[in-house]
Amino acid sequence: MKIDPTTIQRLKEKITLYREFLKNWLEPSNLERLRPKLEFQTGILAGFALLASVLLGVTNCSTEGTIQRRLDEDLKKSLEEVVPSVLHDNDMLQEKVNVPSAEYNIGANETTVYIAKKSGKVTAVCFKFIAPDGYSGPINMIMGIDRDGNILGVRVLSHKETPGLGDKIEVAKSDWILSFVGRSLDNLTLAQWAVKKDGGVFDQFAGATITPRKSVQAIHRGLQLFKAHQTQLINP
Repeated sequence: MKIDPTTIQRLKEKITLYREFLKNWLEPSNLERLRPKLEFQTGILAGFALLASVLLGVTNCSTEGTIQRRLDEDLKKSLEEVVPSVLHDNDMLQEKVNVPSAEYNIGANETTVYIAKKSGKVTAVCFKFIAPDGYSGPINMIMGIDRDGNILGVRVLSHKETPGLGDKIEVAKSDWILSFVGRSLDNLTLAQWAVKKDGGVFDQFAGATITPRKSVQAIHRGLQLFKAHQTQLINP
């Protein structure tokens, strides 16, 4: 784990300050003078507070690297699920572009798009997005799209939808999410980008129409985001 120099220097300064404080405060003459006073108890509390601050700083430094590695590993796994490995030979985590996305209602004012390349040519992109209006709350998803705008894959990362009903958006619970593979803004009309109950081509779930409806709508908006920035993304 690598700790940046600024953090190391900040910890050294805190430790030096703490040592100097203890050295002066623990002088026998000082303790004898302070013992009957309120400042004595206050000083003890201050000492423990300062020690706790230093220990927390050290603990944070020792764990943040591990946490970041775990997050990167989870993200890499998600990217691999929606962008086939045969389509890229680069590390997508290291090649990314931020694009404005506030107008698309996908949960962020700016979206990080990960770029897949094969022999230096952009083959696909991938990004996380949110359906903010699921039945029980936001539905977090990730989507891979080839350079021509066709969906390579969609996966649900997290949600709070009803178990046994709305949770069928998970690939582990049903193959519903796989029905988006190959879909695009070009091979489906706007009206078709809806659940069948609303005149579209995507199935809804018995007893849970809102979840698939809002998922379909969010995926469609994600495609619109890609189309708006397609030139920039495939020709970085």
